[in-house]
Amino acid sequence: MNAGSLAADLLAGAELVEPFRALGVTAFTTGRAAGSFGMQSDEPARDVSARWSALRARLGGTRTRLASATQVHGRRIVEHGDGWAGWLRADEADGHLTTVKGTAMAVTVADCVPVFIAHPAGAAAILHSGWRGTEARITSAAIGRLAELGFEPSELVLHCGPAICGRCYEVSADVAARLTGRPADGPRCVDLRAIIAGHAEAEGVRRVSISDRCTRCDNDRFYSHRAGDAGRQLGVLLLDR
Repeated sequence: MNAGSLAADLLAGAELVEPFRALGVTAFTTGRAAGSFGMQSDEPARDVSARWSALRARLGGTRTRLASATQVHGRRIVEHGDGWAGWLRADEADGHLTTVKGTAMAVTVADCVPVFIAHPAGAAAILHSGWRGTEARITSAAIGRLAELGFEPSELVLHCGPAICGRCYEVSADVAARLTGRPADGPRCVDLRAIIAGHAEAEGVRRVSISDRCTRCDNDRFYSHRAGDAGRQLGVLLLDR
């Protein structure tokens, strides 16, 4: 399959974040139909690399810069200014933030939450938030940094994309207690997206939405680590203006 065909198929099965369009931001989570973007699977590197190249082509080709990172389930957020081109792969980060038009940013997910954040004045961030990132409040860190840059939390728009739902995500008693702040006497199911939404609202964000798609329930459409998938989809955000 050539690069043109790959680019055309990239949004097959994807979930678009429609409210972000009015903010000058393109945001979506790819689906299983687009193929895996995971860099650590046994799939041939040429096939995975071809999908990343197709992604950049779909987002505007050489006019668009694309940032990704080696993810470590932490709260480090890389800020992307001007002065670079191509595909940047940062070390040990789980978030990206920019105020520069023409910058695309991506996180790999398969049950963890892709968190999309945008401000109408021209700022955006995307985060990879599993239970460790959620406990570390990576979303609060991003909102706080945007506030330092002059983008008020009350004016931000935040969306939690496709991820494992609260009915499917069972964790140990220790993890449940750390996430909820309440004692647990055994394994519990927790809703990471609801917790992240609560963190955002506590920071002053008023417009918060959550996808109704679960990677485990909708495993025919999305990759799920809990379902045994090695594949990874992408949360993608492009600051258009």
